[in-house]
Amino acid sequence: MSKLIKPEGYTPALDLQQTELAIKKIKDFFLNSLSSELRLRRVTAPLFVLKGLGLNDDLNGVERAVTFPIKDMDDAPAEIVHSLAKWKRNTLAEYNVKPGFGIVTDMIAVRADEELDNLHSIYVDQWDWERTMTREDRTLRYLRRTVERIYGCILRTEYYLSEMYPQLTPFLPEEVHFVHSEELRRQYPDLTPKEREDAICKAYGAVFIIGIGGKLGDGSEHDLRAPDYDDWSTPNADGFNGLNGDLLVWYPLLGRAIELSSMGIRVDKEALERQLALQGKEDRRTLYFHRRLLAGELPLSIGGGLGQSRLCMILLHKAHIGETQSSIWPEQMRMECRQAGIPLI
Repeated sequence: MSKLIKPEGYTPALDLQQTELAIKKIKDFFLNSLSSELRLRRVTAPLFVLKGLGLNDDLNGVERAVTFPIKDMDDAPAEIVHSLAKWKRNTLAEYNVKPGFGIVTDMIAVRADEELDNLHSIYVDQWDWERTMTREDRTLRYLRRTVERIYGCILRTEYYLSEMYPQLTPFLPEEVHFVHSEELRRQYPDLTPKEREDAICKAYGAVFIIGIGGKLGDGSEHDLRAPDYDDWSTPNADGFNGLNGDLLVWYPLLGRAIELSSMGIRVDKEALERQLALQGKEDRRTLYFHRRLLAGELPLSIGGGLGQSRLCMILLHKAHIGETQSSIWPEQMRMECRQAGIPLI
């Protein structure tokens, strides 16, 4: 399959049994580190929500949610979550979480419209977190500091794992490079957004691209974002729009950039109204989540998700995300992986 990257001479650093044990070590260590760093309390999350409440994440606005009728509720339609971006903020309000504290959960999702390759699976597992903040914290400086603290948790996990398994040599850089998506476009005007990500990540190793979702200088977007969770339209301290972004790292084994986390300061009332209008989705104002936000019933917050299987994949030096999770793959991909020495779980 043309979408499959097959590293020449690839041999897993850990066998299947070692891999399963190492996955558990990563998940336990990173969750404890993240919870302590950001003062997050673990909560239980749903696998599905009722359709029509506005609680499900719309991602790029084109992905279809997996739906099913609930027999004992007169066939009321439910949706398997794409992520918990809006559900978490509602939960902050329900739990009355104070500024400076937050919640974290193990999120499981099904994204049936994913294009399957080394990094993308229909099975999605994330550490989804959300933290209450004050009006004064809604700044680019606060966003950058939060990114640095999360990246510090990743580095500590990488070091911990290398102590357990000396064959896993750390490769991540010590610091994150920050760049706005418009600056990136101007730096690489002849490249596509994905090619820009590869170029900047190869240069710096770890990059946070600020301002994902808003229009760039040429009228395009670096990537699409739904209008009702991240704030991608409010001007920031650098003179560009956007208080959100993506954290990416350069992965030498595959020779490409890998997104580990999408996160940001969430919309306030003004940003929600503005972004709904920009995308022509003002009709969402009547949905449960949006009514609560517009009525001032939800706290200001910052939040995001960090892929569990992806983090395990790069820290364990794996070639395919199917080596760190159990999912469904095309038979042609499974055959090519076997031939390339890539053992899918």
